[in-house]
Amino acid sequence: MSGLLAVIGKGKDPKLVKELSERMSYRGPDESDVHIMENGSILCHESLSIIDLNSGKQPIQGTNKAWMVHDGEIYNYKELKETVLKHHTFRTESDSEVIVRLYEEFGYDFCNKLDGDFAFVVIDGDKYIAGRDPIGVKPLYYGLDERGRIYFSSEMKSIADQCKSFSTFPPGHYYTAKTGFVKYYRPEYEDHKNADQPLDLNVVRQSLIDATSKRLLANVPVGVILSGGLDSSLTSSIACRILKENGQKLHSFSIGLDADSPDNIVARKAAEFLGTEHHEIHFSVEEGVQILEKVIYHIETYDIISVRSGVPMYLLSKAIAEQGIKVILSGEGADEVFGGHLYFRNAPSTEEFQDETIERVQKLFTADLLRADKTTMAHGLEVRFPFLDTTFLDTNIRIKTEEKQPKTYDGIEKYILRKAFDTPEDPYLPSEVLWRQKEQFSDGVGYNWVDELIEYCASQVTDEQLAGANAEFPYNSPTTKEAYLYRSIFHKYYPQVSAAQTVRKWIPKWQENLDPSGRANAAHLQGNFESVKSGVVV
Repeated sequence: MSGLLAVIGKGKDPKLVKELSERMSYRGPDESDVHIMENGSILCHESLSIIDLNSGKQPIQGTNKAWMVHDGEIYNYKELKETVLKHHTFRTESDSEVIVRLYEEFGYDFCNKLDGDFAFVVIDGDKYIAGRDPIGVKPLYYGLDERGRIYFSSEMKSIADQCKSFSTFPPGHYYTAKTGFVKYYRPEYEDHKNADQPLDLNVVRQSLIDATSKRLLANVPVGVILSGGLDSSLTSSIACRILKENGQKLHSFSIGLDADSPDNIVARKAAEFLGTEHHEIHFSVEEGVQILEKVIYHIETYDIISVRSGVPMYLLSKAIAEQGIKVILSGEGADEVFGGHLYFRNAPSTEEFQDETIERVQKLFTADLLRADKTTMAHGLEVRFPFLDTTFLDTNIRIKTEEKQPKTYDGIEKYILRKAFDTPEDPYLPSEVLWRQKEQFSDGVGYNWVDELIEYCASQVTDEQLAGANAEFPYNSPTTKEAYLYRSIFHKYYPQVSAAQTVRKWIPKWQENLDPSGRANAAHLQGNFESVKSGVVV
């Protein structure tokens, strides 16, 4: 995990490039390095050491003149070294080095051989390739300056004022000067017609166990976000079982406005059941408001739900890092794969339900993944997502839609995921956790957080300012005082039109109230878990 910056082309001042890279030095607090190529191109790396703690500094040199930088983790690096790369001599023990070796072995067409989360750049003389992982777990931006130099960067802030235009690098693609963008990730699940696989609860369960297991790969302490929701609780339970086999105790973390917040209450029950070393973090609305500007600067978006969730996630990440944890598991992705957001129960057809799950997975990099990566990396913390493992996605998105669609089971979201782990003979979770209704993170920390945040924003924006929003921000104009305040803060740091165009607003479908809070959906329950389990809407 790290921050990368590459400037390809002649004439850029190396000292300035190093300063640009250091704008995101928090992504790699362990080491900072730069390499200047013979042709004048420059590679910079801010390193967070996870696998090879001694010899894995970046940029990494290949056999000859090829050099590379990488952000992320390659989970199958040992397998690659023992198979298709067995004839290569490696300089380091780092998982990252397999990228430059694959380039040397296969040329440009090698991204599908990588199982992991990655953004990378390889420069080989006048040739180069940049790539991003299939789902966009790791952020990557690209841009062009006035002299035609191309930039690649983990965060927008390192290149926004250097490029005449820039954009988000699309997930599942690689880019070369010769080919342009090439889509290498073409899963069968992208066509809703391929949702034709029979449901096998054992396969659902084992695919998540496998995905979680590989994400425990690290030579540093690993923890879990345990919000008390289904998704983070399942990954916590699986991780806890695996670590116990090795005599290790898992550290878990939750956050809320106080001990009685919805997430903290259920997280305590889950932690007690699992036997984790649990850490409960509290924050006040005032504390959240005070860091609002800092969070928007870090997450590089004005999307409402990302900001609402980003504030508690930023505070939680700070607390986790202070405990000496460097890798954390999180539950993002399950709602998209299984149609877990409450609005999914209003889908008018199985085809539209399935299309929405596919699109939500494809667009996660614009919202939840962006927010999760940048709030954690702001504190030198790596976050991993078992539900976004490509094998897990292949297995579960293609399950027959009628098996997943909530109305089939009286409105119980993520029913098949719950059933897969509802094993009374060897329970993974208590029933009140396993069958808890979906709460979005920004709601689960305490309902007052969003309610009072909206009130605060209203107090900071006049009616006249909101009325002039279309003229002030003609692209993606804000329509509420909350949206206006976030956009204004974003514009302060990222005034470029290109910056505004990287943001995609998250808006729920099939409901009258378009506020992104889960509580805006009429199906939101405040009853106990039995109401959810039985499908009774109260």
